[in-house]
Amino acid sequence: MDPMTQSAQISSSQGLADGQHLAAKESKLSVKDLIHWRDPKKSGLVFGLSMLLLLSLAAFSFISVVSYLLLALLCVTITFRIYKSVVQAVQKSSDGHPFKTLIEKDVSIPPETFRKHVDSSLTHINRALKQMSRLFLVEDLVDSLKLAVVMWLFTYVGAVFNGITILILADILLFAVPPVYEKNKTQIDQYIDVIRTQVNTTMAKLQEKLPGAVKRCKTE
Repeated sequence: MDPMTQSAQISSSQGLADGQHLAAKESKLSVKDLIHWRDPKKSGLVFGLSMLLLLSLAAFSFISVVSYLLLALLCVTITFRIYKSVVQAVQKSSDGHPFKTLIEKDVSIPPETFRKHVDSSLTHINRALKQMSRLFLVEDLVDSLKLAVVMWLFTYVGAVFNGITILILADILLFAVPPVYEKNKTQIDQYIDVIRTQVNTTMAKLQEKLPGAVKRCKTE
């Protein structure tokens, strides 16, 4: 192969990889910007739509909500298609299908992207399975007791709230906590450090007294 051609192909592949990395980085930053209300209009729109969806799921079944959303989308696209057809017939223009650009757009998922996400998901699943095995087989008694306490507390949460209510509260906290934390970061971090120190001290004392507890070595 010609060295110039090979060099151009390498540069092109590197540019593509850099572009994908930059796009992924911008996507992550956009989510962070949304929950920090960098752009109030976009954040308000996303928050409003997410709340509307969750409130709809609280009032109607999942199938009904999905059916209504798809029906509304179809009504919009069909109405727009008919409107453009009438306009083209009146003006005797040949603009073609109004959604031609979107129809010709490639919406298929590249195999490399699919395999990448599958591999990433598999890594997280294996890590979660390993952690569950460690907790439920009581490799560390203190950690297993922590899990038992959390599950016991969740029984009370489940008795008061259902899944949709918890998702609504989580959505509100997701958009409310980051701005508050950003404005009061120093004070909140101080309180968190105090609480973390007290919890770690208590757990260390408990771990020393409990028989069969595993003393873990902290590695960097």
